[in-house]
Amino acid sequence: MYGVRSLIFYVGLTLVTVIYVVILALLLPFPARIRNRSLTGWSGFVLWWLGVSCDLHFRVEGRENIPPGPAVVLAKHQSAWETIAMQQVFPAQTWVLKRSLLWIPFFGWGLAMTRPVAIDRGAGKKALRQVIEQGTRRLRAGLWMIIFPEGTRVAPGEKGRYAVGGSMLAKQAGVPVVPVAHNAGAYWPKQGFTKKPGIITIAVGPTIDTRDRTAAEVNRKAEAWIESRMATLPTS
Repeated sequence: MYGVRSLIFYVGLTLVTVIYVVILALLLPFPARIRNRSLTGWSGFVLWWLGVSCDLHFRVEGRENIPPGPAVVLAKHQSAWETIAMQQVFPAQTWVLKRSLLWIPFFGWGLAMTRPVAIDRGAGKKALRQVIEQGTRRLRAGLWMIIFPEGTRVAPGEKGRYAVGGSMLAKQAGVPVVPVAHNAGAYWPKQGFTKKPGIITIAVGPTIDTRDRTAAEVNRKAEAWIESRMATLPTS
């Protein structure tokens, strides 16, 4: 039954994504902030449809920790769910992501119109410079930056290496870091078609001030908060 409901979800997801990509294309001459509002509408519908079709919902803890101005969000990465849900939690935003994601029909095309920082993971220092230079421009334009410091999705209960690039960007741009933990992988696995019913918890941690701290210190502080909070979230 879960498989059938997941299939119904994906049919709806595909249809609405095609429609919204067309809308985004029509909005291409307008600033990224306007296109972002359209993308927020898309994510809101997708999350609503996920609740209707798969009985999978979410709740947010720590909204009071979200600062008023742009910041760098360092978040756990377990599934595709958080890339959708972040749009409903934080203000106008864009992401650091793999360039190959932009090649995905419709979904990737829509992402490309939100001015992401699309990197080649194998580019090393060049990719890091790209994150800092382009990310700083996005932040100064008023957009938040969403970064998954582990770089790739990890299964519940697992932990990857936290790259320091996101913290370096925040330090360079003079903005705070907001750590985020969640247990989406327990319901929307990184590899698997079926979605499990339940309630995903997304926890927003206290803002980390980048002043008077090195990027490495900021990164360690974000990692410590995320991993300690992850230990308290259900994994099944």
